[in-house]
Amino acid sequence: MTTRVTPEPDDSLDVLIIGAGMAGLTAARALVEAGCRVRVVDKGKAPGGRLASRRMGGATFDHGAQFFVASDPRFQALICDGQAAGVIKEWNCAAGEEGDGRARWRGHPCMRALAVHLACGLDVILDVTITAVRVRDGYCEVEGVQGELHRARAVILTAPVPQSLVMLKAGGVTVPEGMKLPLESVDYERCLAVLVTLDRPSRLPATGFVPPSGGPIAWMAATQSKGVSAEPGVIIHATHAFSVDYWDRDRADVGRMLVQAASQWMGAGVTDVQVHGWRYARPLRTEDRPCAILSASPLLVLAGDALGGPHLEGAARSGWAAAAAVRQSRA
Repeated sequence: MTTRVTPEPDDSLDVLIIGAGMAGLTAARALVEAGCRVRVVDKGKAPGGRLASRRMGGATFDHGAQFFVASDPRFQALICDGQAAGVIKEWNCAAGEEGDGRARWRGHPCMRALAVHLACGLDVILDVTITAVRVRDGYCEVEGVQGELHRARAVILTAPVPQSLVMLKAGGVTVPEGMKLPLESVDYERCLAVLVTLDRPSRLPATGFVPPSGGPIAWMAATQSKGVSAEPGVIIHATHAFSVDYWDRDRADVGRMLVQAASQWMGAGVTDVQVHGWRYARPLRTEDRPCAILSASPLLVLAGDALGGPHLEGAARSGWAAAAAVRQSRA
């Protein structure tokens, strides 16, 4: 993987994928296996999107997606591959809203390990913010904030739908009328995530913990007993309602409020606190289609969990659907 380069426009590139989260990486791998020349660009400093992990001192946190489940046979096969590679383990975590008897899986040693595994061997360029996607002379052109230009026969956009629509508008791409209103109405849950290091292990069970309804906390997990961290810490996810109400408040104040709300389950002294805001944590509703074809020639495809279904499995399904659309267009 490469960080912030400015490649010359390359007319031999088959597919340019925006976003190195689950949808983008699964689409890229499927297309490379089909013999396509693929490049993935992402604004982050590491691949993964919500497969996110961060270090604070000696502690490590999964501060995005906490676990994933599988019902789709292809996603189950991806999990088997990850187990064989040592980057996925089963986690007997609290069921929460997923109380359906399915196994819960996590990245090993952390969630980002799965993204790094999926990105291995791919042409992934990081730390690139895309500003516009346009169609010109039978090709798709993708422009970055530093002026870098990527040129490909097809583009798959896997960023959150509002961000993808901004890129398309900046490039003068018109969304088909039948898709315009549904896509513009896509909205997401927000989530304020608080990373807390402790001076000793918390009272939380190793399975994670969903606090009683009615408060500001949607989820908590102890990172050390989960197996993510060498030192004790707790991750706190605020509810959507709290996150919306306090999104613009000083993050230090938000951290103190949520730590105080969680104090009865801590049982340990707090040594450090960081707050991360997920503006597009999870779609509030999903489209019926697994991906959206915005242009047939050249091919522009929109993918992600707002189309394939919520959670990481839905994002993967959408990525595979987008890859199938590309392969079909080349047949």
